[in-house]
Amino acid sequence: MTTNNEESRPRRSFSSAGNERHASPHRNQNYDSSNRNQGYERRTHQEGYRTQERPYNTQDRSYNQNWGDSQQRSSYGEGEGGPRKRRPRVGERVQSQQRTPAGNYGNRSWGNQPQNRSNQPLSGPKKLKKKKPFKQIKYKENADPNAPIRLNKYLANAGVCSRREADEFIQAGVVKVNGEIVMELGTKITRADEVMFHNQPVTLESKVYVLLNKPKGFVTTTDDPENRKTVMELVKSACSERIYPVGRLDRATTGVLLLTNDGDLASKLTHPKYEKRKIYQVWLDKPVAMEHMQAIADGIELEDGEIHADAISYVTEDDLTQVGIEIHSGKNRIVRRMFEKLGYRVLKLDRVYFAGLTKKKLSRGKWRYLTEQEVNMLRMGAFD
Repeated sequence: MTTNNEESRPRRSFSSAGNERHASPHRNQNYDSSNRNQGYERRTHQEGYRTQERPYNTQDRSYNQNWGDSQQRSSYGEGEGGPRKRRPRVGERVQSQQRTPAGNYGNRSWGNQPQNRSNQPLSGPKKLKKKKPFKQIKYKENADPNAPIRLNKYLANAGVCSRREADEFIQAGVVKVNGEIVMELGTKITRADEVMFHNQPVTLESKVYVLLNKPKGFVTTTDDPENRKTVMELVKSACSERIYPVGRLDRATTGVLLLTNDGDLASKLTHPKYEKRKIYQVWLDKPVAMEHMQAIADGIELEDGEIHADAISYVTEDDLTQVGIEIHSGKNRIVRRMFEKLGYRVLKLDRVYFAGLTKKKLSRGKWRYLTEQEVNMLRMGAFD
């Protein structure tokens, strides 16, 4: 049994396309479709159409449901005082908006989509441009060509081998200076002399200075007997000269690392008497007590002597497990050993500053050449 509300509820029907539409209230009556236009009062084309009956929508074949009992909505499709929509005149061509392959309609551009005026299919995704390799910087040489230099150092600066290996080659008699074999260690020559190694001429290489933001898991050495990944793999495209890391960072430590073939500069940056400043950020397994912070600043006795930090502080007041420490010592694993002595375990260690060099705007695992100004500052020892 149906109620009156159910009987008064408009019936629903579906078109062939599956869209729901409301049945006309006249379907249950003897409605003559030929007389459906009766009751319309036709006016001129300039004034539009005005009707006393509910307007009929020819698109979905139903009456306008928004038609109220009042006669205020007298204009076609709009309320009183609103803009009137004019029906097209007989024979007038209606411009329809066509959808372009780019998802736009007509000549209108949505967002940042380009306009396709030729109605041709747009091309696929743009090809990414290959990044141009870094242009190697040629640094000015300030060395005196007549200044004496040790033969083993000359061979090392030429990229032939290390100084220790050069001494072995000199004793083996494979090095000639101005056509004569030299076997005496400590022999000094000038840059103007002619040096032969295995009967091949040797010339000094141009200086190269590369700054690397070292990632975790790489060994700081030129080669590793255990076949582990080395930092040289990260800078192999930097130059053809033989460069090597200045100082060392252990495998798990990240941060600033300098690689160069300038032996004199490398010696200044690593020798203990020059005391170049280094700053580390340390992540620990538990909050560091204030008394331990003071102990590190005053000095801690380790197996190889006493060591103290030049400065130490918490990175933030909210997290006491992060500490910033400034130190001059270049001893192996010195920061880790200091905290382990006090019962802490270092979870992460990152060097953020080394002799005036930082990793600013340098992503992890990326490298760049030092600028001419940075090299001059390092040569003059302007940075502590």
